[in-house]
Amino acid sequence: MSAALVALLVWSGIRPYDRLTWFMEVLPVIVALPVMWATRRRFPLTDILYAGIFVHCCVLMLGGAFTYARVPMGFALQDWLGTDRNPYDKIGHFMQGFVPALIAREILIRGAYVRGRGMLAFLVLCVVMAVSATYELVEWAAALILGQGADEFLGTQGDVWDTQSDMFLALLGAVSALVLLSRRHDREIAELQSRSSSR
Repeated sequence: MSAALVALLVWSGIRPYDRLTWFMEVLPVIVALPVMWATRRRFPLTDILYAGIFVHCCVLMLGGAFTYARVPMGFALQDWLGTDRNPYDKIGHFMQGFVPALIAREILIRGAYVRGRGMLAFLVLCVVMAVSATYELVEWAAALILGQGADEFLGTQGDVWDTQSDMFLALLGAVSALVLLSRRHDREIAELQSRSSSR
């Protein structure tokens, strides 16, 4: 997986639409790859989480290469959905909730930091919303520092409610991950813990 992600990262950075936007969009990938590599033996992740991280990284790198407002797949979605704007960045924000929900869930369960499924779900949603809010603050800081140069990174496309809809989609992504994948995630975590304890 890491070799494929490195290859895709290189591809996305060969001739991006805007170099600074590319760097800001793929920075999470640049940070995540060495962290996963360094912790792969001490704290290996479940297969479902590795798959989610891979897909999320692909979304980020595609957005970085073209900018979110110009991703070709987004234009196809725009035509299909009949929207006024390229909705690709909304996929990114959905994934910004979906994958961090699995990350938070895995850390909380494996570290035995919380008891009870209700409290687990609540804390996972809190973590996701904190990540989403932090990202929106980073976008705001970029807008203040870069001025008009931040337009490609922000990808608002004139939507005055962009920040709120971004955060809502992150919440929707987190809820979707919890509803759709919690049981499978539990099984994979149990298998991983069983393998670790038998060593």
